[in-house]
Amino acid sequence: MKIAIIKYNAGNIMSVEYALQRLGIEAEVTNDKKKILAADKVIFPGVGEASTTMAYLRKNGLDILIRSLKQPVLGICLGMQLMCRHSTEGNVDCIGIFDEDVVLFQPVAGQENITKVPHMGWNDVTNVKSPLFDKSIEGQYVYFVHSYYATLGTDTIATCNYILPFSAAMHKKNFYATQFHPEKSGPVGARIIQNFVEKC
Repeated sequence: MKIAIIKYNAGNIMSVEYALQRLGIEAEVTNDKKKILAADKVIFPGVGEASTTMAYLRKNGLDILIRSLKQPVLGICLGMQLMCRHSTEGNVDCIGIFDEDVVLFQPVAGQENITKVPHMGWNDVTNVKSPLFDKSIEGQYVYFVHSYYATLGTDTIATCNYILPFSAAMHKKNFYATQFHPEKSGPVGARIIQNFVEKC
């Protein structure tokens, strides 16, 4: 099986490759469009800022490429946000695979000490569904680092609650995505990555 990790101007790409290697899965980090199109599975990770990253993707034609992919695709963190319709981070239109918008967390007045932004650390995921998850993942803790979140909608396949409920994961057709970092989420995250490779 050929797995391509999309290489672009965003962080955290190598940690995804290492997570796959720990599972005995080889992947190629590439921005070669032919290799991405020829892959059996594609991973679109990322840590960074939405508007500058979208500008880079558009300049290099990667936004159109990602939208056109027919094989299973897994977006992670910024990757998931960029697969949404619009982000208020830089007020930018994104790739538009998912029908949700990405907005900034707002700390609760008087509770700023416990509703800090960014949302950073371990939190549980609920209402899980789709082949990306199995029933044992319901209520398990995974690792988040983000200031912006995708709203709940018809594409939501897992929910997390921090300040308010938001989309912890999404799925539409051949596109899957997680706001959390499965590559940093221990055995639970490893199981999610394995599910993507084997079941999606």
